[in-house]
Amino acid sequence: MKLLGSTPQKDHFYLPAETVKHQESIMMWPERSDNWRNGAKPAQRVFVEIATIVSRYESVIMLVSKEQYQNARQLLPATIKVIEMSYNDAWIRDIGPTYLLNQRGNIRAVDWRFNAWGGLVDGLYFPWDMDDQVAQKLCELKGIDYYRLEQFILEGCAFHTDGEGTLVVTEESVLSEGRNGQLAKPIVETILKAFLGVEKIIWLQKGYFMDETNGDVDNMISFVRPGEILLTWTDDQADPQYISSKQAYDTLSKAVDAKGRKLIIHKLQMPKPLFATAAESSGVDPVNGLLPRYPGDRLTASYVNYYLLNNALILPIFDDPQDGVALTLLTKLFPNRKIETVYARELLLGGGNIHCVVAALPTYTEV
Repeated sequence: MKLLGSTPQKDHFYLPAETVKHQESIMMWPERSDNWRNGAKPAQRVFVEIATIVSRYESVIMLVSKEQYQNARQLLPATIKVIEMSYNDAWIRDIGPTYLLNQRGNIRAVDWRFNAWGGLVDGLYFPWDMDDQVAQKLCELKGIDYYRLEQFILEGCAFHTDGEGTLVVTEESVLSEGRNGQLAKPIVETILKAFLGVEKIIWLQKGYFMDETNGDVDNMISFVRPGEILLTWTDDQADPQYISSKQAYDTLSKAVDAKGRKLIIHKLQMPKPLFATAAESSGVDPVNGLLPRYPGDRLTASYVNYYLLNNALILPIFDDPQDGVALTLLTKLFPNRKIETVYARELLLGGGNIHCVVAALPTYTEV
């Protein structure tokens, strides 16, 4: 394992699509009582459920603090590796490294800076220093050579790719004041292309309404395959989400990808608006330095925030009539994958969803 002084673009490494085969999946154990309600016990049960599903298809590593090691080891199946590591919170997709491949199937990684989605401007918690070390630690653990940016802020939930040179991001997130707002958009584009090995960037204006991450793109869209996208949608023009989704649809409809293709867009109706209850909010410890959880907070319930794993897909559901519609559509769009469902409300209460809490170490083979 070594720190590289070049860029992935120069070295012919690129960001693969999430449809590539995985060597393994990685998760982080939730425990913060000032973010996860009731001492994180309800969230831990959901993490166990997700990890157990993933373990039926591929190897799983669960990162756990020293305080929670024995608890996690007891609750998780014996087939799941439990590794002690220090961190601030459990969002592996945002915190961990971004894995890249080349045409020979070699793997490298990028260690971005992480500042809890906005640092001291509008970040969600402080401190975040241990989170910012996780990417380097995982590269060392797995013996992966990596690139490191000393200033640029980016999370794994902030971008989606088709694996063929096209990247989709939101201005609201990547260009936010607390992340890279001091940089001009063309400079940001240059950095993204250099360190993700992409050729074309499609910028959406906004992400999901009231997404506390400032609109990371994985609640808005996902790639089904190159040239084909799922988009969070609502037909209710009185819902604030309608504006964001309509703007995204208009942008994507006019765009072409890196290969010059027009995009096929599947509108996926979101569930009815969900809100945190008083009981749920009162279960979170109020602590200075963390975004408070208030009764009535709108939750970012999105079906496109699913996780692709080897031969399967984990779909978040919300006890809503739209669950069945989403399941039917995903079954049609991914005919060769088993669709597994997880009731995801507990994840929404913590500020994320299924795609946010699992990350994959890829291989070159597509499945």
